[in-house]
Amino acid sequence: MEALKYRRVLLKLSGEALGGESGRGLDFAVMHRVARAIGACAAAGVQVGIVTGGGNYWRGAKDGGGKMERSQADKMGMLATVMNSLALAEVLEQEGVPARVMTMIDMVRIAEPYSYHRAMHHLEKGRVVLFAAGSGNPYFTTDSAAALKAAEIGADALLMAKSVDGVYTADPKTDPTARRLDTVGYGEMLAKDLRVIDAAAASLLRDNGIPTMIFALDPPENILRVVRGEKIGTVVC
Repeated sequence: MEALKYRRVLLKLSGEALGGESGRGLDFAVMHRVARAIGACAAAGVQVGIVTGGGNYWRGAKDGGGKMERSQADKMGMLATVMNSLALAEVLEQEGVPARVMTMIDMVRIAEPYSYHRAMHHLEKGRVVLFAAGSGNPYFTTDSAAALKAAEIGADALLMAKSVDGVYTADPKTDPTARRLDTVGYGEMLAKDLRVIDAAAASLLRDNGIPTMIFALDPPENILRVVRGEKIGTVVC
């Protein structure tokens, strides 16, 4: 079996990443590339859980702020993650990667309701498990849902594939002096308000001793490079 640093991971994908360059809707060319990279991880023996965002359709309170009640906006965001999970699971299956969607809100005619034991069974059988509908509760981001699921399934690491290639001392788009950090502690990240992961997620990951790898999704093959232990992006620990 291939030498790997991480044997079980929780991969967090933003909804915008699934939308390709536009960040809206679904870009199936991009999704197939991502699915092949995930498939390569599974073939190497990595157990992969996935949480997607929903920003390519609806960003919860960010889209509904001032126009509708927060919990309703967040529920719409949860449904957006279900659509993304169903689409990505279909693409994974087309690429020959067994996948299961489990939802934190019961919708049994669409996907399996989440069960810890069923999720672990799927992972141990080599199936990719997509955890949809966030945490099942409003006021929690999909970052928090990813941190929660990483802790619950005993993931070796949380992998956050983003449009940027790591954590910077400032916004690299606006500050030319910004430099990328190879490593940063959760406490330092919170103290300096670097805002790469929301505070609730960072606290949960810190308390459970789970490192977070933050790296660029482009190219998607970076996912496999990270699980092999290659030093790309930023390690938050």
